[in-house]
Amino acid sequence: MRVVVVSGGDPGHVVPAIALCLRFTEAGDTPVLLTGERWIERASAEGITASRVPGLALDDLKDAPDLGRALHDQAATLALALAPQLAALEPDLVVCDVLALGASMAAELAGVPWVQLSPHPLYEPSKWLPPMGSGLAAGTGVRGKLRDSVLRALTARSLRQGERQRAVVRQRIGLDAQGTGPAARLIATLPALEVPRPDWPRDAHVVGPLLWEASKEALTPPPGDAPLVMIAPSTAWTGTRGMAEMTLEALRGKDVRAVVSTFAPAPADLPPWARSGPGDQDALLRQAAVLVCGGGHGMLVKALRAAVPVVVVPGGGDQWEMACRVARQGSGLVVRPSTVEGLDDAVTRVLGDQGFAAAAARAAATIADVRDPVEVCRTALSLAR
Repeated sequence: MRVVVVSGGDPGHVVPAIALCLRFTEAGDTPVLLTGERWIERASAEGITASRVPGLALDDLKDAPDLGRALHDQAATLALALAPQLAALEPDLVVCDVLALGASMAAELAGVPWVQLSPHPLYEPSKWLPPMGSGLAAGTGVRGKLRDSVLRALTARSLRQGERQRAVVRQRIGLDAQGTGPAARLIATLPALEVPRPDWPRDAHVVGPLLWEASKEALTPPPGDAPLVMIAPSTAWTGTRGMAEMTLEALRGKDVRAVVSTFAPAPADLPPWARSGPGDQDALLRQAAVLVCGGGHGMLVKALRAAVPVVVVPGGGDQWEMACRVARQGSGLVVRPSTVEGLDDAVTRVLGDQGFAAAAARAAATIADVRDPVEVCRTALSLAR
């Protein structure tokens, strides 16, 4: 297949897109990546043909008074700009990041089948679950089911508004109001982080985390045998600020070592038992006893794949949902609100109880129950023709 993969520039979305391109290449297909400027050189270094697509940055919209309307207007602009580019590339299939709504519209305008890539669990509303983002487990008994029903009703208005806004922009650019939807959906997560639902969509397939190491550098932890605490601040604009500094303060006086995995400048007054900088996160996780992170899906699944328990300091977006799922699964603890005392207690508990690491290992084992994303795409294309 000749496949165009479209993703925004946020690391949590473009990293899985690059990983998927590499999977296509390994399978003998020809991928082309369309993404933000900062990732073009890195993708090219991996042998991936990549080009810049403007208008995909979500942080450009964070101050919009009506974020839903702004997202849909951005999607319409992107669709009209991208459709001629897709036509020139002549792909057999387009894979669109779940947030790249305009890319799916462009694929429809170009008459090309498309597949949706969700670099996290399935967040589609369910008639049996509480709303995504609430962090709640499915209610049980009469009271629990009534609670979920009330919460779904409270969010239904916003969902209907989004559907109306989407229909308006689709018609504005010459598409039908509804559309037929994707040929398939790739849910790139660990099965352990999914929530069972009786209304699971037939076109959605759990394909496991799509991971790619953005840094080729090595970050050497401080010397010694003390447990290594890895700190990975969120890369999302909705993430908790100052998490690394707060965690280092919480670790003072403990018999531990620390590494702060970041492309940002090192925290001020970095203690001698800590290191900071970019580095191969998989290599660091193989040495870590616990990860402290912001709750982004990509970092969480990296830790769980390595059977490393976590302390999660969630910010906005879907980080609260992910943090709660990890806590329910038993692989870690949630600290919210974020305080030095809360981090101190959580790290101490996780280091002192091997049950958290055992739960992380159980989560890692669920990778055996996923489908091959390339095979899913090939099947979807054959059915769409």
